[in-house]
Amino acid sequence: MGPLIPQGIITGEWDFVIALLLGIFFGFILEASGFSSSRNITGVFYGYNFVVLRVFLTAVVVTMIGLLYFNYMGWINLDMLYILPTYLTPMIVGAAIMGLGFVIGGFCPGTSYTGVAIGKLDAIVFTAGLFLGIFVFSEAYPLIEGFYNSDAMGRITISEFIGVSNEVITFGFVILALAAFWGTWLIEKRVRKTITEYKFD
Repeated sequence: MGPLIPQGIITGEWDFVIALLLGIFFGFILEASGFSSSRNITGVFYGYNFVVLRVFLTAVVVTMIGLLYFNYMGWINLDMLYILPTYLTPMIVGAAIMGLGFVIGGFCPGTSYTGVAIGKLDAIVFTAGLFLGIFVFSEAYPLIEGFYNSDAMGRITISEFIGVSNEVITFGFVILALAAFWGTWLIEKRVRKTITEYKFD
């Protein structure tokens, strides 16, 4: 049955309508999960709050299992889903830069918009810096175009890269998520105990 637009079940004019509705829903979930607070987000780097990790790992695992189930039932054709082309080295560098910005600014691009929507001053400053960064990147693009397009691997998935089935990768992510939930619970418990003892001392 799905994906709907590539198979002509609904027309391409629905692209932006669906994107808008999904964006609103995604923003609501981010706000409801506490992602509009930079303290909640940076808490994962200091060991006292792992809500970001738990929410996103839960989303990843549920999506992976859901797609496999939908594919098995014939409700969606995984071969027709869009996969972002991989440029290995540029993506690693980009991830490192974004991670650094995450730690310093307390937001990622999506969560910063959530903070802006409810009037958080730090989110507004972060978003202004985000647009400045986009401008600088666009102006500097001719200078870094070669690097930006280097190490092209095409539209490849983790399962194809490693050479195992999607089911094995999904099972591995489930185990990883459960281990992360348990491990972060222990870390969080210990850090919060240390903070409490420090306050009373």
